[in-house]
Amino acid sequence: LLGEQPVKGILAAMIGLAIATVGVDANSGVYRYTFDLPNLADGIDFVVVVIGLFAVSEMLQMLENLLSGVSIDVPKSKRKLFNLKEMALTWWSTVRAGFLGFFIGILPGAGASVASAVAYANEKKLIESKDPDAKFGKGDMRGLAAPESANNSAATGSFIPMLALGVPGSGTTAVMMGALTLYNITPGPVLFDTQPQLVWGLIASLFIANVMLLLMNIPMVRVFASMLSIPSWLLVPGILSISFIGVYAINATTFDLMLVVGIGVIGYFLRKMNVPMAPLVLGVVLGDMMEQNLRRALSITNGEISILFESPISISLWVAAILVGVVPPLFRKFSRK
Repeated sequence: LLGEQPVKGILAAMIGLAIATVGVDANSGVYRYTFDLPNLADGIDFVVVVIGLFAVSEMLQMLENLLSGVSIDVPKSKRKLFNLKEMALTWWSTVRAGFLGFFIGILPGAGASVASAVAYANEKKLIESKDPDAKFGKGDMRGLAAPESANNSAATGSFIPMLALGVPGSGTTAVMMGALTLYNITPGPVLFDTQPQLVWGLIASLFIANVMLLLMNIPMVRVFASMLSIPSWLLVPGILSISFIGVYAINATTFDLMLVVGIGVIGYFLRKMNVPMAPLVLGVVLGDMMEQNLRRALSITNGEISILFESPISISLWVAAILVGVVPPLFRKFSRK
């Protein structure tokens, strides 16, 4: 996810982790980075960050293009459905991203947003290494197929930790887990023995849902594509209005609206400096989980940091993390020679 400039990618990840620390510390009750604003006591919601970074900053970018004379209207096309040639082009991207998204979905807390970002970055590097003329970010269909495939497969993969371990793999499965708890059904290994009809019925429904989505979406493609014919002067305010309604619905406070505008402006300047957004989102998603698990590990040993380096699993993970950081720069250096 770090892109061509790893330092900027790491900077984005650090900003994401910093955003995740805002709010009341769950363990000590200390207010962190709230600046005496009660609205920040519960932290900055993930939806606010994502809409600010991707919706508001994108609209500002479109506005800049409009004022500089660059057309932002999408060219009209009579064809509304992909053909066999395009299907052949995107086939392996879809398969690769599908497997990648599924395994990322299994990881508790990672979710579809992380899977989409990783799949896109992975596909971009893979395709551009083979085909330098690939137009990723400028209309290459593989850049669309990969994150969508990863997004769909991550949604099904997130059910595995929920059903097998009782640990929600995403926000959606967390809501489902809460609904099951209301009916005195506790997800976990015992669920397969006590409620086999529920488990296998849920798995079967995923197969049926995919078929239904296909049957519903293909006839509706023309309707979805017709959205592109809406002129930009009407589309941009419409997108912003819907985004602000979504943000306001979270806590019903105008503070969130001002916050999303502020984050959007910051995101716009980060885009201008070519700072990747995906590591930032990843930092926000995983920041709270990283902190809570670090606290949990240190509380087991009364603050002894050696627990992070003692077990064979932790040592192997440290080695893997170091290799991920060291090997790619060395590989690029030797490949240039």
